[in-house]
Amino acid sequence: MLNFYTPADNASGYAAAAKACTAAANGRYSVVQQSLPKGADDQRLQLARRLVAGDPAVDLVGIDVTWTAEFAKAGWIEKFPADVAAKIEQGTLPATLETATYEDTLYAAPLNTNTQILWYRKDLSPTPPATWDEMIAASEKLAQQGLPSYIETQAAQYEGIVVWFNTLLASGGGQVVSENGEVLIDKGDAARKALSIMQRTATAPGADPSLSVAKENDGRLAMEAGTAAFQVNYPFVNASINTAPPDGGGGGTFIDQQGKPSATDTGRRVVDVFAWAPYPAVDAGTPAKVTIGGLNIGISTTSRYKDFAFEAVQCLRNEDAQRNNALEGGVPPTLESLYADPEFQAKYPAWEAIKNSLDGASVRPKTPAYQSISIVLSDLLNPPAQIDPDALVPQLADQVSRAEKSEGLVP
Repeated sequence: MLNFYTPADNASGYAAAAKACTAAANGRYSVVQQSLPKGADDQRLQLARRLVAGDPAVDLVGIDVTWTAEFAKAGWIEKFPADVAAKIEQGTLPATLETATYEDTLYAAPLNTNTQILWYRKDLSPTPPATWDEMIAASEKLAQQGLPSYIETQAAQYEGIVVWFNTLLASGGGQVVSENGEVLIDKGDAARKALSIMQRTATAPGADPSLSVAKENDGRLAMEAGTAAFQVNYPFVNASINTAPPDGGGGGTFIDQQGKPSATDTGRRVVDVFAWAPYPAVDAGTPAKVTIGGLNIGISTTSRYKDFAFEAVQCLRNEDAQRNNALEGGVPPTLESLYADPEFQAKYPAWEAIKNSLDGASVRPKTPAYQSISIVLSDLLNPPAQIDPDALVPQLADQVSRAEKSEGLVP
């Protein structure tokens, strides 16, 4: 028996894949899905404890894309044999392979991915803003007119604000740290531009006053409630707003002819004016490099059945499994072929914007010290309204350097 440890989210989808792969194995082995805690930090802690203890019952591990370098460096997951790696790499989106690679070696198989795009109200902004400067200006104008104006993003003190910063930094040509540990965050002007955008988003007239505590669901709810004009968020928001409430109407609150939330049934909901577009750029004419998330599958070094595990991983991430995860769980697939499938396209409406975002994606720093770096960055970046770009850049560089060297206290 192979134990397949996954996050609790979409557990039913992962369990269905495990059942299908058990049937495909024709009795040679079985795959049993086991749920980890809901929180990413708790998932990582449980896996780390069991792997350090040499637990032979851990075979296949669903790992966040940010853990690959750490788990590989610690010797907790196996390198993929060349023949298996070649099969995994064939037809897999290049950016997702980057998240599964450490020191030019494949240590995991991309199972699903995630990226952000711009979701907006087309009644308030018929032409979606192409840059952050345009979006902030549009928000200010809407506020002046007394219309919904919030720009929603993830700015609470957690991983979400690090993703926001890393996307802006990479989009401006910057990088936090190289794979060999060189601190690059203070090289060039990209970090200062990224910090300026964050500060202006939080303080411009019409900004959401609660932005400093906002996470993914907060942005979704603000849009559905009719108070947000724009949000940068993941594809799950589309499924949510299109889920009919008990009264049978469309998603989101009712809005009046001016686009404001309405206490009465006007026959129109936010879903009727809900649209999507590419993630706003930092510089006009240069597409954003959105930081991707997702889940990869690693093979535990403590497993007693590694050969079977390397075989099973190919089944667990096949087209059927990834299609089901996307359509039922909302998480984008990592296989090129699904994005070219007309049937999949019809059932996954924002597929083209998502695919374009993935094609130009960035990844988070591929370093074993990433968890420490993320903690210090989220501490220094929050609240975004208090950011002083010129003063903060050298602070970020110093703290990232200390985290990379495992020096100092983590906030």
